[in-house]
Amino acid sequence: MPHVVFDKKINLQELYEKFNPIMQKEPYLIKVTEVYIDNEKRKMLLPAVVIDEKHQDFLIEISTNEQKTTVRLYPGTDPEKTNGVKSSLGIVASFIDKTIPGLKVSKTNISDFIPN
Repeated sequence: MPHVVFDKKINLQELYEKFNPIMQKEPYLIKVTEVYIDNEKRKMLLPAVVIDEKHQDFLIEISTNEQKTTVRLYPGTDPEKTNGVKSSLGIVASFIDKTIPGLKVSKTNISDFIPN
């Protein structure tokens, strides 16, 4: 499963308030325009649409605990792990990295898909 793990707990309410819709047209169409946060502020879901070799709708999950924050595919959706799907996770991880200062990626299997 593609994922990105950051080394700290982040404030999901702050991330929620600073979210800007993501629209990318090249090299894959990636659209993430909404975000939902749970009552305890420990999980966020981002509905995503990716069109590369296929058209796929799925959810990206951001979850946080005292030690880390993880970006991954929501287990209830199971898209094919295409380069477009991995890129969508990388774009969300990049947004988190730019929005919340002082984070480091502690673990990932999609480093080639995370924009600088």
